[in-house]
Amino acid sequence: MAKKADLLAEAKQLGLEVTEKNTIAQIEAAIAEAPKAEAPTEKPATEEKPLAKAGKRSAKAIEEAEEKADKEARKEAGDTTPLDGSEPDVKKGPKPITRPRLERRGKKYQEAAKLVDASKSYSLEDAADLAVKTSTSKFDGTVEMHVRLGVDPRQADQNIRTTVTLPNGTGKTIRVAVFAPEAEHKAAKDAGADLVGDDEFLKQLDKEKLDFDILVTTPQMMPKLGKYARLLGPRGLMPNPKSGTVAPNVADAVTAAKAGKVEYRVDKQAIVHIGIGKVSFGAVKLTQNANAFLDSLKSQKPTSLKGGYVKSISMSATQGPGIKLENSIN
Repeated sequence: MAKKADLLAEAKQLGLEVTEKNTIAQIEAAIAEAPKAEAPTEKPATEEKPLAKAGKRSAKAIEEAEEKADKEARKEAGDTTPLDGSEPDVKKGPKPITRPRLERRGKKYQEAAKLVDASKSYSLEDAADLAVKTSTSKFDGTVEMHVRLGVDPRQADQNIRTTVTLPNGTGKTIRVAVFAPEAEHKAAKDAGADLVGDDEFLKQLDKEKLDFDILVTTPQMMPKLGKYARLLGPRGLMPNPKSGTVAPNVADAVTAAKAGKVEYRVDKQAIVHIGIGKVSFGAVKLTQNANAFLDSLKSQKPTSLKGGYVKSISMSATQGPGIKLENSIN
C-alpha cells in the first residue's frame, strides 16, 4: 500500500486523474505516458558588437580605458607599484635645503654686508659713508639711490619725470650731440658739444651710428627726428622738453648736460632709480648730490596724491649691499 500511495502522490503532481480504485499497474502506466516537463532553455548569449577602427569603440581606446580604470582603482587602494611589476621610484634621503641668499653671495659681499644693520635706518651722511666702505667692485663703482613712491604711474599727473643738476656731477664723461640749424653750431661747440650737425647728422642716424649719450635739439628741428623714434626712444636718447633736451638755446642745454644734469623718472613699479656719483667722490660729495636729488624729488610731489609720497629710500654701491635710509619726505 505504501508503494501505491507514493505512486498516487507522484501522479497528482503530474496532474493525472487517477484514484485509489486504479491498480498499481494502471497508475505506473499513466505516469509513464505523462509528458515530461521540458528543462528551461538558456537564453542565447548577446552577440558582441564588432570593434571599430577608430574612436571610443576601437580596440586601442577600450584598452586605454581599462588601464585608466585599473590605475584609478590601484591609486584609491594606495598601491604605487608600476604595472610592469618593477619597484616604484622612491627618492631617498632628506630634501635639499636652500641656503639663505646672503650665504650664496661672494666672500667680499658677505664681509661688506656685516657692516650694514638691515634692521636700522641710517642718516644720509652715514649711508653715503657706508656706501663707500661697502663697495666690492674692482672698478670705480656708481652709488645709486632707489626711492619707492606711493604714486600711480598710470595716472598722467603722477607719472613723475624731470631732471636735476647734481652739484658734483655724475663722474661720467658725457658725450653730447646737437642737432640744430647751422647758425647754432658754433655756440654749441663753444659750450662743449661733442657732435654737432644738421642733415649730415641724420645720415649717421640712418646708419644707426650713435656715438653720444645725450641728444639736444631745437623745437623747429624736432619734427625731423620723428622717424627715428624707434631707434632713439628705447635707448633713452630721444629729445624731450621735460628733460631739457629740446631747447631754443642749445648752448645752455649743452652746458647743463656737461655740468651733471641727469634725468630721472618713475618706473612701472613706482620706483625711481638714479646714480648720484662715483665711489671715488667720497661721502661728502655724495651727500651733496643726494640732497640735490631728494630736494628735486620732493618738489615733484603731485597735488592729487592721497597718502604718503615716499615709502622707502635705499642707497647702494655697485655690487654692494643695500642701505636703508631715514625717510624725511612725507
